[in-house]
Amino acid sequence: MGSDSKAEVIKRAKVLMVGAGGIGCEMLKTLALSGFQDIHIIDMDTIEVSNLNRQFLFRQEHVGQSKAKVARDAVLKFVPHINITPYHANVKDPDFNVNFLKQFNVVLNGLDNLDARRHVNRLCLAAEVPLVESGTTGFLGQVTVHVKGRTECYECQPKPMPKTYPVCTITSTPSKVESQNQIWAKDLLFTKLFGDKSQENDLFVCSDDASNSEKPMEDIFKQAPDEDPKQYGKKIYDHVFGYNIEAALVNEETWKNRRQPRPIFLRDALPEKLNLQNTNPEKGCLTDDLPLSVLPFLSLNNPQEVWNLAENSRMFLESLQLFIEKREKDIGNLTFDKDDQLALEFVTAAANIRASCFGIPLHSLFDSKGIAGNIVHAVATTNAIIAGLIVIEAIKVLQEDFENCRMTYCLEHPSRMMLLMPIEPFQPNKSCYVCSETPLLLEVNTRTTTLRDIVEKIIKVKLGMDLPMVMQARTLIYEAGDGLEEDVAANYALNLNKSLANLPAPVTDGTMLTVEDFQQELKCHINIKHRDDFDEEKEPDGMVLSGWTAPEKVHMATSNGESPSADHQITLEPTEPEVVELDAEMLDTKRKLLATLERKENEEEDREVLSILVNDDDDDDDVVLLDDHPEANKKLKLQ
Repeated sequence: MGSDSKAEVIKRAKVLMVGAGGIGCEMLKTLALSGFQDIHIIDMDTIEVSNLNRQFLFRQEHVGQSKAKVARDAVLKFVPHINITPYHANVKDPDFNVNFLKQFNVVLNGLDNLDARRHVNRLCLAAEVPLVESGTTGFLGQVTVHVKGRTECYECQPKPMPKTYPVCTITSTPSKVESQNQIWAKDLLFTKLFGDKSQENDLFVCSDDASNSEKPMEDIFKQAPDEDPKQYGKKIYDHVFGYNIEAALVNEETWKNRRQPRPIFLRDALPEKLNLQNTNPEKGCLTDDLPLSVLPFLSLNNPQEVWNLAENSRMFLESLQLFIEKREKDIGNLTFDKDDQLALEFVTAAANIRASCFGIPLHSLFDSKGIAGNIVHAVATTNAIIAGLIVIEAIKVLQEDFENCRMTYCLEHPSRMMLLMPIEPFQPNKSCYVCSETPLLLEVNTRTTTLRDIVEKIIKVKLGMDLPMVMQARTLIYEAGDGLEEDVAANYALNLNKSLANLPAPVTDGTMLTVEDFQQELKCHINIKHRDDFDEEKEPDGMVLSGWTAPEKVHMATSNGESPSADHQITLEPTEPEVVELDAEMLDTKRKLLATLERKENEEEDREVLSILVNDDDDDDDVVLLDDHPEANKKLKLQ
């Protein structure tokens, strides 16, 4: 490792790793082989089959076990004399607070979501522990160093925030973004048929004429005791792909500037002889060794082949029949899992039939798994490169060699014969509300907006606080936490439903709110400005937050895994684009870099990079593009 002093620094260091997935496995191995003696790992996930192609510390027999614990055991087999402490837990648990972080010399992140990253960033700032961030997608990757007072923090640059789309957009007017059909198939139709029956879920189109359907939705989706599974499947098929589309077409205004969809009934998709054929998929799709599947029965053996409408229709009917006949006990408790072969076949067929209705391109089973399962196909080599760079930067930080710390970007194509682009870290952003405590400005109608709106949409979602406390002057108007007395918690609950102007300490134009999260040790101030009217299209929340690093508007996203809310919305969460602004000398390099990243972004946009179950994403399945820095005139040096 070079000089004795460097080796000694490494030997004495106490390192915290957050994430033991694709990057985490490589990072733990590299740390151990580099001489680090005391390593702690936090990861809440268990090992899945889809992890095994790149997370090399795991094997088939480890599926279902803790990533952190299995990674520890695997590394100790070839580096036995070091201390590795695993935590199978969420990094946001109260145990992992500021005092916990203070025992470490550096924190290394290999996380998979914005929420956890922001949380760790704030803990590191409060504990004054350096943080090394990272991420990869395909051949692209980045490593950034964040040291309080010396470099920008993770939140000094804008990060896209969750975007919500009404369910009626998904159900009646899906766009060319392919994932909207996947979302409809797995989160609406699959859930309605096989999931929690009590979950609010509306598969009717949002039009005035939807209520005129001959049968209520509950009757349509409820199978009669003596109803043949094949006839039940035909009924569902005609309802969701035929009658619902016809109902949507009644509203002519909707299709004034859009291509009209085509209702598809089973009689149109399948020849009569196939439609009425008495099929029995059991013979061809059930063995003791293979998962339940319709593919062998339909002779669809190539997962990369795009099925035609007739094949998708047969797949829809046969997979639905197989669920009813062979997995009846599971119905009512199922959620979509990309590794559930039969569920994937059903969702692929349903999404493709719906795509046919709206003139949207169809997808193969292979592509559908990537879209529905939020898989950005990872490259193990990229993970290894990024892990190596993380360790290099960690060693610089431990030696307090901050002048030579670099943000490094891994490119897909060489630029000036370089695949790695090191750049000097930015200085802290003076307008960052996280590390500079700059006051924020919130424009809001104080007479109609409730405290709940502020807490849920601004403080928790946009500011990323978990257990906030809200004060108006010296009056505490809201506090979250499990340790509150019952009567106190009840009072705060009452406050949540009051408008700002009607709170015990009224919040009106010119009021300053103080918001604090003790777990993150983060405190900020919000100046309130009353405003009567908002643009419903551009400002749907009826609130505008200024003075923070507002997100870029992104049209790629995915549902956040929660049930549709009372106002029938699905939350879609974009990835985190980041783009580097280079000096004039490097404009040509910048163009090439942006072209590469833009192409990747367009590919991911159509793939819906995030999943409904955000915590189920692999940490290396994270889109890492580079974003314009707020100070446009800042010069960056390539080293």
